[in-house]
Amino acid sequence: MHSIVGEKSLAFAKRVAKCYLFLQEKKKETILSKQFVRSGTSIGANVREGTYAQSRKDFINKMNIALKEAGETDYWLDVLRAAEYLTDSEYKSMKNDIDELIRLLSSIVKTTKELANKQ
Repeated sequence: MHSIVGEKSLAFAKRVAKCYLFLQEKKKETILSKQFVRSGTSIGANVREGTYAQSRKDFINKMNIALKEAGETDYWLDVLRAAEYLTDSEYKSMKNDIDELIRLLSSIVKTTKELANKQ
């Protein structure tokens, strides 16, 4: 099953992985980048898990976890920029992507909860 949020979270995870390698190899940064890659790739993993949820409650839980991971990734992205490991253009490009994922996941959680409350 393919979804917009699934495709976008996978594409973002790919960007995060490439950014991680760049930070490790070119900037010799190891601490922040590990946190960034962990949370940034976890978004899509939780979205994928939600695809196979056993119930609506389980689905909401997985999407909430993905949303939390997206929020953490947003934080690490801000830290990487503040520490000058990323240029403004690198930061803005990834910031646009994480902001979009946060909006999508927030909408999915809200809509699914509303549907659950109507039943």
